[in-house]
Amino acid sequence: MKILRPVVLSFSFLVAAGAVVAAPDEEALGRSAGYPVGRSMAQAYQEPYIVGSFSAMDSFNPSCALAPATEPLPLKKAATEPSIRYRFDGRTLTLDDYMQRQRATGLLVMKDGEIVVERYNYRRTADMRMVSNSMAKTITALGVLKAVEDGLIRSLDDRAEAYAPELEGTLYGQTRIVNLMRMASGARFVEDYSAHDDRRAFNDAARRLGIAQAARLVTERAEPEGQRFNYAGTQTQVLGLVLRGATGRTLCDYVGETVWKAIGAEAQATWLINPVDKVELAQGGFNATLRDYARLGLMLANDGQGPHAVVLSREHLLAMTDAQQQPEAFRPGHMQYHGSTYYGYGLQTWILPGSHRRFALQGIHGQAIFVDPALKLVVVHTAVGKDASGDASGAHFGSERDALLRGIVARYGSW
Repeated sequence: MKILRPVVLSFSFLVAAGAVVAAPDEEALGRSAGYPVGRSMAQAYQEPYIVGSFSAMDSFNPSCALAPATEPLPLKKAATEPSIRYRFDGRTLTLDDYMQRQRATGLLVMKDGEIVVERYNYRRTADMRMVSNSMAKTITALGVLKAVEDGLIRSLDDRAEAYAPELEGTLYGQTRIVNLMRMASGARFVEDYSAHDDRRAFNDAARRLGIAQAARLVTERAEPEGQRFNYAGTQTQVLGLVLRGATGRTLCDYVGETVWKAIGAEAQATWLINPVDKVELAQGGFNATLRDYARLGLMLANDGQGPHAVVLSREHLLAMTDAQQQPEAFRPGHMQYHGSTYYGYGLQTWILPGSHRRFALQGIHGQAIFVDPALKLVVVHTAVGKDASGDASGAHFGSERDALLRGIVARYGSW
């Protein structure tokens, strides 16, 4: 008699399929309704629409497309997942613990160009385009630096108005491009994600009047440009206008050709556009799959080298990401941000502390690409954190994500 042996599924398979690990707050986030997509930007950031919306932003907002590469960079996936542990709250925890404890929608770890971890929560899948939020700021900066290399922008020391004449004579128009890149325009501007901050007022004005007209409403400097870090997405929106003016092309067109195709992207990406003036939301409207975000991270880890050619010079990558190339007030341990000096900031890129160069693209509610060039390590993290600013909800999301990152780094090297 033939004995039928039970099929034993690996734990990692069950986790990936969602059969074992329950993600946090599934019902509050819309599981019973199939994780519905919001009908407006205001609704998209609310429960129970945030999960569905964060992987479908271009389904209910106008957008333009960035075509994939003709020959996408193939990504090999490891046969087994490495054992990764991290320390948090006095305990040693695992990747499974993390996916149960924090509201991550996706987690991908790439080492030496190979995917060693790929997890999804809340029924998200690898083919879904996840919103970048402020990770898009770094992508915009890559376009600006590429325009410098193409001779379309003469110098980062030029004033923004030299390329965006619609801002001539304004505060932002008279600000040097490099200081917009460093979030150091000196403008009096509060971006704390509260209901009545300057960010909300700017975004509301942009939807009514257009981005250039909204930028003209910022008229007062709190200090001279270049002196102090003050995070504000308006500065990136101005960089988007500079890039469009310098190239005579949309961001989707120029960045799509010079960056997105050049990294070997496999899938189409999209960039949300402002309905009134059809200008891209340079500060946070980019959408792509985790695997293509990983390809972007790999190019950054390789200091600008793409699969077929150099995407951006190593000189410019170091200018973006090397703490020692930033003024002291913008380095980790010196720069003040939300009462902490943990991070530094380069050119539209966050710089992490540690024994060697390590940096990140980051967006509200938990979006991030962490890059460790020395270890050839890339970590892509998408999420629906309870609050925009970090740990205000009491979930300690930012702190635990940092602990996880340190655990992943420890698997391959040292912090």
